[in-house]
Amino acid sequence: MPAVSEYFSLALRLLIAFGVIFEMPILMVFLAKMGVVTVPFLNKNRKYAILINFIIAAILTPTPDVVNQMMMGIPLLILYEISVVAVYFFGKKTFMGFKEDGAGDTDTELLEKD
Repeated sequence: MPAVSEYFSLALRLLIAFGVIFEMPILMVFLAKMGVVTVPFLNKNRKYAILINFIIAAILTPTPDVVNQMMMGIPLLILYEISVVAVYFFGKKTFMGFKEDGAGDTDTELLEKD
């Protein structure tokens, strides 16, 4: 029979882990607004994100069985895909080589590229 302190420790650890994980879309949109990540970058590195998601799930789950890891890994994958969509809609926008803040290629630079 587990002690009450062990139960609360486990429950608190899982609550904090799931709470932090569900903030991933907000973090991704914040990073996209700063220009750190883009949709093509997230799409290109999807296989690494899947691997990292399951490594994080393995570390944060209390038991070594696959069921608990999947219970945290699958929501992480879904949240990653939601993050990609959120970055697409709310991230930094570019229009014909010009960024949101007006920085970008000038007319002369565009002519020289052709």
